[in-house]
Amino acid sequence: MVSELCFGTMTFGGQNAGVWDSIGQLQQKEVNEIMKSVIESGINFIDTANVYSFGQSEQLLGQSLKDLAIARDQVVIATKVMGIMDESPNGRGLSRYHIFNAVEASLKRLQLEHIDILYVHGVDLKTDLEETVRSLNDIIETGKVRYIAICNWPAWMVAKAQAIAHYNGWHKFIGLQYHYAAVTRDIEHELVPLAQDQNLAIFPWSPLAGGFLSGKFTRNETSEGSRRASFDFPPINKEKAYDLVDTMKKIGQQYDASVAQVALAWVRQQPAVTSTIIGAKSIHQVKDNIQSINIQLSAEDLMKIDTISPLPLQYPGWMVKFQSGYRY
Repeated sequence: MVSELCFGTMTFGGQNAGVWDSIGQLQQKEVNEIMKSVIESGINFIDTANVYSFGQSEQLLGQSLKDLAIARDQVVIATKVMGIMDESPNGRGLSRYHIFNAVEASLKRLQLEHIDILYVHGVDLKTDLEETVRSLNDIIETGKVRYIAICNWPAWMVAKAQAIAHYNGWHKFIGLQYHYAAVTRDIEHELVPLAQDQNLAIFPWSPLAGGFLSGKFTRNETSEGSRRASFDFPPINKEKAYDLVDTMKKIGQQYDASVAQVALAWVRQQPAVTSTIIGAKSIHQVKDNIQSINIQLSAEDLMKIDTISPLPLQYPGWMVKFQSGYRY
């Protein structure tokens, strides 16, 4: 069982770590303060990755759990494997070799005996999918990982991997971590229906679209000190985003809520979403984001947002609807 919000630790670390410098540079003191606030708020789900600041995020998170004496069985800790951790040929990917080595390294940095959820962080085009799925099954069997999940794979690959696990009697995937925000709804084409069919939890990352839906960005002003100012990611349709911010601002006035809170509430109320990943550089941001769970958008509110950010059906989606409409 996980909280409706998951706290992401991408802002932990960032010193002398390339692009991670622009995402966040929180060090141990700030990390401990934020983690204390996160745990006290009732969030029990914490997300990190080995590539976040090349291990710094995991180290800082692990130390904070120790410094704050947080009971291990009271938190669900997720991390990831696949990204480039060094320049050696085997310092990346989803081979059996790298998966086992990466888990050992993550456990050491986190100062933990097991990882609750291990995500494959992306696609490895050089490794056979069956080798990856078998290796993930075997790492669970060691007791060092409890559950496995997927991040950033296309829907067909998720379905294939789940079938491989099913027909071999191996441990299956339990969730999907994908970018999902009111301005970027691509996963609704294939991944959301797949998740509903396969009973997979969806854990949206960047629900504020890299901070663009925080309310700091409008057509008339931008936030120079924000992450978007130096690291313009993930890619979005900014004209659509500006329209969304204007609409969410009006909706928020009904609830005495910020644009960010409305944007987070929208994601939380979408089908198949289990726990939405939030990140922060300060306790103020953490507390502001957490307040979003108190907002329940009405059908009219949701319709206003859907009017601005509709997702046109892609083929064969529109043909399925055209031909099978009588089944709805």
